[in-house]
Amino acid sequence: MSTTDSAPPAAPPGEQHPHPSSGTDSKPTPPKRGRAIGSVEVLCVVLILVGVLYRQIGGLFADPRLQTWLTVFVSVMVQAVPFLVFGVVLSAVIAVFVPRSFWARALPRHPALAVPVAGAAGVVLPGCECGSVPIAGSLIRRGVTPAAALAFLLAAPAINPIVLTATAVAFPRNPEMVAARGGASLVVAVLIGWLWLRLGRTEWIRLPHRAHLDGLPRMAAFWAACRHDIIHAGGFLVFGAMAAATINVAVPQQFLHDLAARPVLSVLALAALAVLLSICSEADAFVAASLSQFSLTARLAFLVVGPMVDLKLVSMQAGMFGRRFAVRFAPATFVLAVLVAAAVGMVIW
Repeated sequence: MSTTDSAPPAAPPGEQHPHPSSGTDSKPTPPKRGRAIGSVEVLCVVLILVGVLYRQIGGLFADPRLQTWLTVFVSVMVQAVPFLVFGVVLSAVIAVFVPRSFWARALPRHPALAVPVAGAAGVVLPGCECGSVPIAGSLIRRGVTPAAALAFLLAAPAINPIVLTATAVAFPRNPEMVAARGGASLVVAVLIGWLWLRLGRTEWIRLPHRAHLDGLPRMAAFWAACRHDIIHAGGFLVFGAMAAATINVAVPQQFLHDLAARPVLSVLALAALAVLLSICSEADAFVAASLSQFSLTARLAFLVVGPMVDLKLVSMQAGMFGRRFAVRFAPATFVLAVLVAAAVGMVIW
């Protein structure tokens, strides 16, 4: 046999065979990758620059309306970002470290009973609506029935100790406002959960895919989940804050004063204002207290609707659960929150 019979075939044009290596060197060495700057880092840098330099940026614009827009945008972001980060971290802990069997033991097996238990559990979570969205998404991923997770999403921002304490401080002459807000918010959350059990569809919720977490070590999966949820929820938070700032500038203040004299319209007006202003639930009680020209019932509607339906929250829900979910969930929650707040206000005042 000639030596040419054992020669390897010629490589096609444009293709080269790797040089053979001997012994243990046959395994290819993975290429070294430097530390890439991702969108999380870019978002953090932008938020820090806006927060530090917003006065200088505002000085570039002589129009007071533009300065007001920037001030409102920064205030919404400053209020929301810490609680968003808290919610994202807690969501990652639930997703990575808490076994599915825990939720089977913690919640009743019957979905109708799990809804009020999950809603009442919101009292132990010190956070706002920005953190409750990723947490609810993580609960659904861990096997919690969507109705219970949604009840928790609505109740937690309104009945936790920080929010109730802030409400008591903002309304020192009306201590009944604390019980009215907590009770009405819990009732709305439970009713929405039961309504989802009755009418909800599984295909309406589209959670972001997390196949990239499969097979990772726990700490690597934890940080990957944090980065993923920050990107997903943070962008929609920025969009919602921009929309809220635009509404603050565009809506005439005199228009609100004219509505305060009409009882029914004043309730609807403050409920709509809560949606448009998108104030964090830890701070909305002080805004409601400052609207002294409105009745206590109208201000209760403001406090019940705000933590459940606002521009930034609807944006985040659309990003976390999908637009098909948001266009159904937000209007139903708004209508029920207004009706319950008005009914509670009529009974108490």
